[in-house]
Amino acid sequence: MKDGRQPRGTENEIEFHPPISILKPLHGLDDHLYGNLESFCLQDYPEYEILCCFEDHNDPAYRVAQNIKNKFPQRSISLIVEGKDAGLNPKVSRLIPACQRAQYPYLLVSDSNVMVASDYLKQIIRPMQDPYTGLVTNLIRGVGAKTIGSLFENLHLNSFILGNVCFLKKFFNIPCVIGKSMLLRRGDLESIGGFEAFKDVLAEDHFIGERIKKRGQKVVLSSYMVNNVNEYWGLNKFLNRHLRWGKIRWKVMGYKYIFEVMINPVFLSFFSFIVEGPSSRVWMLIASVGFIKVAGDYYIGKKIDARLHPLGYLLSPVKDLLIGLIWFLSIANDTVVWRGRRLLIKENTVLSPCPKKGIWAWRYRVMDWTRSKLAW
Repeated sequence: MKDGRQPRGTENEIEFHPPISILKPLHGLDDHLYGNLESFCLQDYPEYEILCCFEDHNDPAYRVAQNIKNKFPQRSISLIVEGKDAGLNPKVSRLIPACQRAQYPYLLVSDSNVMVASDYLKQIIRPMQDPYTGLVTNLIRGVGAKTIGSLFENLHLNSFILGNVCFLKKFFNIPCVIGKSMLLRRGDLESIGGFEAFKDVLAEDHFIGERIKKRGQKVVLSSYMVNNVNEYWGLNKFLNRHLRWGKIRWKVMGYKYIFEVMINPVFLSFFSFIVEGPSSRVWMLIASVGFIKVAGDYYIGKKIDARLHPLGYLLSPVKDLLIGLIWFLSIANDTVVWRGRRLLIKENTVLSPCPKKGIWAWRYRVMDWTRSKLAW
């Protein structure tokens, strides 16, 4: 079939290797970028292409991608510089021209900080043998962590994010779409409006998955894990990232977002100060909760082979306290600063330019001034 669908049972798992177009939106020098891109050139897969997309030639990632292309002349690698003004979501803006240039019926969106093993393509394509599967996504494992910001990011990915994704899938059969690794057919994407329909949407991955499900197709969460490389993040980057993600979940979940703070026992344990004040019993409660959290995160880290230093898990309670504070901040305003531009987040995370004039503009100017003074 033209859109890449195969009738059920016509090919077995070993033989199902349709050609894939890998779309790589790139911006700046992410940690281990060269190695991340290289891992996609080492795939044990018969036919695929890699399309790296940029906003301009001066992006430092362009030179890295050019070096990768020179190293692997046998691979089909294209460098595309377009899409700067396509929409307010810069990632989707780069995906639009890449999708237009893609040759193959299967499209794989993969972020720049993702590193994969050589069997990645063979694994992610397997669920597509079922013609009723519309989208495949992967579990993400945070690796690296050579700074405090990176450590916090990987601890959060490997405990809270991974745990909630698995919980929703196992007990409610609700697969969460993770935009870092997302495979779908070109025909299915076009049927929901293409990437153009999401060019001004902050949570484009979530709503792509929602529209696929509304078509009566399955969204599959593969158990195959891919690495999210975070090595040299500063604390500011960690805080900004999760403040933005918190605002996304607030806009998507509405009042249900309130329950998210209820699954942060470390943060909640500190409220015992309000009830009872500082006492030996309160400190014992906080210490016990912290110990259980450290032990639980360490166990998960060993199970998924996160390769974090064992002492790093001792900071897991500190990370949870910061996440609790971010939870409150995420519902305090409806704007996001992305690539140096402040945007309003509306219903369904639709973005619009922040007003530059009028009384409401002063609110955001004060926020920007405060943010600059706090350095995040």
